[in-house]
Amino acid sequence: MTLTHIAERDGKLLSFLRRELRLSSGLVGRLKWQNCFFVDGAPAHTDHPVKVGQTIEVQIKEKPAGFTAEHTPITVLYEDDALLAVDKPAGVIAHPTFNRTEGTLLTQVLGYYERTGQDCAVHTVNRLDRDTVGVVLFAKNAHVHGLCYRLQRAGRFEKTYHAVCFGAPPQSEGVCELPIGRVDGGSLLRKIDADGAPARTEYRVLAQNGGFSLLELHPVTGRTHQLRLHCLALGCPILGDPQYQTAESAEASARLGLSAQQLAAVTLTLPHPMTGERLTVVSHQDVFLP
Repeated sequence: MTLTHIAERDGKLLSFLRRELRLSSGLVGRLKWQNCFFVDGAPAHTDHPVKVGQTIEVQIKEKPAGFTAEHTPITVLYEDDALLAVDKPAGVIAHPTFNRTEGTLLTQVLGYYERTGQDCAVHTVNRLDRDTVGVVLFAKNAHVHGLCYRLQRAGRFEKTYHAVCFGAPPQSEGVCELPIGRVDGGSLLRKIDADGAPARTEYRVLAQNGGFSLLELHPVTGRTHQLRLHCLALGCPILGDPQYQTAESAEASARLGLSAQQLAAVTLTLPHPMTGERLTVVSHQDVFLP
């Protein structure tokens, strides 16, 4: 990726890199040793004096490291030189772990980059649980990833999920604000915990049928397992969820032959980190009432 800016003031190159081009100090430090900065086409150091009207260019080069590409087909929902959005299927973890380095969405994206001749890195912007389907966004370099992180921290990401639940919440729409903490003993599971991190989910009932409901969920915060826990707390656990269930919901899930939570990340909306234009990515997958 090449960033370009025409100076509208005088100043040191470093000030333009940090202010106008919004590069982090860490990224500037890495790029300066790779000869990635240019003023009017000539290589320049960060202390180079820039005059009004001169053109600043930054060539961001970043190669993936540490993982082996897998050539499993993926469904691309959106792509440009900064971002890639894919449609994650159920049963695929987002990122390699110590115990599992194959069959992950990240290594599959690496394979896609190899097939399409793209020399860029893979930075996961949002992650989904293994059995949750839907939109996952990747940044193609550390600069874009940092901008996306700032947007998320500022609450600029809008996420919409659909969930099929056993039963229904007490109201047709509302907000669940119950804090979430870790389960003791090093478990990856979470629990509703008064001493946990604040968590907020907005919900709305879209449809009901035969003791089941279809909910639209908007996580305002992004705690691990937030939607699954909040649905359980609302009295309507997500069907097929193997961890956060009641005896009744487990029986219903078994009767329907469900072994994975019926949860889909159906849309992701954000300001594009490079242009600021509103971007909405829509999944091709969804969940449906029995």
